[in-house]
Amino acid sequence: MKFTANQIAELLDGTVVGDENAEVFKLSKIEEGSLGSLTFLSNTKYTPFIYSTDASVTIVNDDFIPEKEINTTLIKVPNAYAAFSKLLEHYSSIKSNKTGIESPIQMSSSVSYGADVYIGAFSYIGDNVEIGDNVKIYPNCYIGDNVKIGNKTTLHSGVRIYSDCSIGNQCNLEANVVIGADGFGYSSNDKGIYKKVPQIGNVVIHDCVDIGASSTIDRATMGSTIIHKGVKLDNQIQIAHNVQVGENTVIAAQTGIAGSTKIGENCQIGGQVGIAGHINIGDNVKIQGQSGVTKDVKSNKSLQGTPAFDFSEYYKSYVHFKNLPKLANTLFSLEKKIKNDNKNPS
Repeated sequence: MKFTANQIAELLDGTVVGDENAEVFKLSKIEEGSLGSLTFLSNTKYTPFIYSTDASVTIVNDDFIPEKEINTTLIKVPNAYAAFSKLLEHYSSIKSNKTGIESPIQMSSSVSYGADVYIGAFSYIGDNVEIGDNVKIYPNCYIGDNVKIGNKTTLHSGVRIYSDCSIGNQCNLEANVVIGADGFGYSSNDKGIYKKVPQIGNVVIHDCVDIGASSTIDRATMGSTIIHKGVKLDNQIQIAHNVQVGENTVIAAQTGIAGSTKIGENCQIGGQVGIAGHINIGDNVKIQGQSGVTKDVKSNKSLQGTPAFDFSEYYKSYVHFKNLPKLANTLFSLEKKIKNDNKNPS
């Protein structure tokens, strides 16, 4: 599919400087631009490449003025990065606009689905499943009984949604996400033998939630594990039974959250963070990567370390952490001197 510079400028409310009829049919980085490609320049670090790029069209900020001759057609916009992101969204919506039901699939006769759905081959859809409009279910997905999936939600290949779970509108679940597997619940008898505790709850995912590849969200023992509106989860995240994650919280890869913990709204949690079970984390909390959180955290706090404590205090303490061997040697020297002074008083 080809677009002209003028068509792109109309979509972005931008201004063309150069050939309005320049055609593009692919996207590229500015340093790898070639004939027929569209790129952008927002970071001044990459400015030298605009004079050598072979890209046919380049999106730039309004205030960009070339210092020498360029070969690429410019589209000037207030914010080049935001404009290119908007273009990527438009391109992605066109690229992924698949509809229809492929074969073979296994779908119960009791399934209901809306308009313009896509269901890929080798998928399984159980009894009483409700699928909204414009839902995309890519090949090899499993959807258990009584699952509800809202409008404009996408399940990428290999997603597993266990029975009785609910997915909201405009959610995106990347490949191999597992929703609703049993939580890690066991009880031991007087001989120390563990027996599985039945997990009879479900998972509720609200609207506009993104879940990265191979992440897992366990069903509640009773009640619901809840992921609230606007939450963004990176790849390979583990969320245990009965956890609640508040609106617009973002969590980076390989973080693990133990059971029954409640995380507030607008939190930012770095990668490889470990969060203990049965604790409460307030709103607007920032937790740096590889931290370990073992107790309740009040709102508006920034934490780092294991066990995690105040971010600014951590960095003050770190100055001393790395000097501990030197401080220890100094202490031993002082102890030795004091002992010698006591043995040989003047």
